Amino acid sequence: MDRIKWVGNHLPKTDDSHCSIMKQENVRKAMAFHQGFPQYAPTPLVSLPAMAGYLGVKGIYVKDESYRFGLNAFKVLGGSFSMACYIAKELGKDVGEITYDYLTSPRFLKEFGQATFFTATDGNHGRGVAWAARQLKQKAVVHMPKNSAKARFDNIAREGAAVTIEDVNYDECVRMAAREALETPKGIVIQDTAWEGYEEVPAWIMQGYGTMALEADEQLKEAGAGRPTHILVQAGVGSLAGAVQGYFSSLYPDDCPATAILEAEAAACLYKSACADDGDPRHVTGDLDTIMAGLACGEPNILAWDILKNHASFFLSCPDSLAESGMRLLGAPLKGDPQVISGESGAIGMGVLKAVMTGAGYKDLRESMGLTKDSVILMFSTEGDTDPVNYRNTVWGNE
Repeated sequence: MDRIKWVGNHLPKTDDSHCSIMKQENVRKAMAFHQGFPQYAPTPLVSLPAMAGYLGVKGIYVKDESYRFGLNAFKVLGGSFSMACYIAKELGKDVGEITYDYLTSPRFLKEFGQATFFTATDGNHGRGVAWAARQLKQKAVVHMPKNSAKARFDNIAREGAAVTIEDVNYDECVRMAAREALETPKGIVIQDTAWEGYEEVPAWIMQGYGTMALEADEQLKEAGAGRPTHILVQAGVGSLAGAVQGYFSSLYPDDCPATAILEAEAAACLYKSACADDGDPRHVTGDLDTIMAGLACGEPNILAWDILKNHASFFLSCPDSLAESGMRLLGAPLKGDPQVISGESGAIGMGVLKAVMTGAGYKDLRESMGLTKDSVILMFSTEGDTDPVNYRNTVWGNE
């Protein structure tokens, strides 16, 4: 039987200089940008009281990103804001001046011209970049790793991007996009991972993701739930996890919720880095074969890793079976709870919570995490059924 592997955070701390990326001022600037889009509306924060009662906790709240900008995933938040920040820098403006109305005006094209935005993706990030580029009348080039879903490829192509599926893994696609951007006049790589010398754009992307965390925080308070006791957040390169962790660490510096960072077993670079216990990031190589395509990344974002090693509570390496479990639990909820259509990478939090709360073999993890009848858990369903065939096969059991 596949099992969760986990480790508590005993990593050496740093000066924590990167947590300021996610301070309130920066996140609110990103949200103001997103609010200028006619497609903007806060995505739902779904309460699951029946599931909470079944699992023996006080509350379970799921941020449902399948409604984001009509794109079925959260990634557009980071891609669009980072593109705006890049444009602002090129024009010598503050990003606050780079509104949707300006970006879609003839004046913008006259002042800025046309750039080419390169990226690598399993699907959701590339679709967000391609969508934003089309809105702004810019160019986008997107590379996808081998075995990428045709539905995700088609969604990107429909946005007008030049998109390819390469016979390499995600991390090699990142390197390909970076090389091509360097060789292209007015080319820029928009990638949510960071490495030495490439840190500014990923920081902007993380701030863009902060819109989701800020919305969730405000919605929890509106619902009377207040501060969550626990946050379960998934990680590929760690940009989303670092953004969520950085936001809540900045918001609650003296009483941050306990956070568990969830990775696909086949690509658990952050978990392996935490196990090494020396603070240095570790890479995972090979095909990174997992149904959680959005988490199939083997090289950590160094900015996010610094935030996580200073603030995260636990790192979990999770089998694919728990993503499948989460998809079914959210898709066929207990009576009275609303349905959440959650894809493979979005549903892992629900699968993990169910296993930890009900599995006899996870008593040590449950107690270490401090999960009790008073716990209020926040998780993020970062995508809907972005691979509709696989989603149906999973929740229907290959009927």
